[in-house]
Amino acid sequence: MDQKIRVLLVDDHPMVRAGFQHLLELDFDIEVVAEADNGREAFEKFRELSPDVVVLDLVMPTGFEPPKDESQSQPNGGLEALRRIRCFDDSARVLVLTGKEGGVFPAHVLQAGALGFMTKRGAPEELGKAIREVYARRRYLSSDVEVPELAQNPTKQLTKREFQVFSQLAEGASVSDIARMMNLSPKTIHAHRANIFRKLNVSSNAEIVHLAIRNGIVEA
Repeated sequence: MDQKIRVLLVDDHPMVRAGFQHLLELDFDIEVVAEADNGREAFEKFRELSPDVVVLDLVMPTGFEPPKDESQSQPNGGLEALRRIRCFDDSARVLVLTGKEGGVFPAHVLQAGALGFMTKRGAPEELGKAIREVYARRRYLSSDVEVPELAQNPTKQLTKREFQVFSQLAEGASVSDIARMMNLSPKTIHAHRANIFRKLNVSSNAEIVHLAIRNGIVEA
């Protein structure tokens, strides 16, 4: 390959990014052209640089105002970044590289437009292979990933935006926190929450948490 594959590396842990960058430096045909540590920065770097492949973690801040309670789990800012990048450029090639490997997350991520899904438990040399596959516009799933049939999961009824809100509610974020982090009004988040309750036939955030645990979306 004459030209190197230009990669945007997105993860909110500097040590993790440094480790992945070191691995990729061993590949003569791959170059990390930029890094980002939240969803908003990832989107802005993508617009600015038009990388060939985005390597994206899921669990990170969105880049908007942080939650009032910093002890809360960070929301899935990677999903928001994926949504924005794909809305901006529907030909964007995104490889999700995350520790969030169970349940329906791989299926939802692929449904949202990612071309690949790889877990951080994978072999180090697998990352370069995954990037090349995604660059070639071929779907890539690491060997330890299973994609369940979404038809068997009630969250299939949710839109991409509703699933984002659902996953954040399941991780304990409040409506006001989600509104700030997604740059939406609390009224809009309440409307999404109402639709989620109706579609999933639940009546409380506690039921959302239990449903998410049962389907492997969050850990108990």
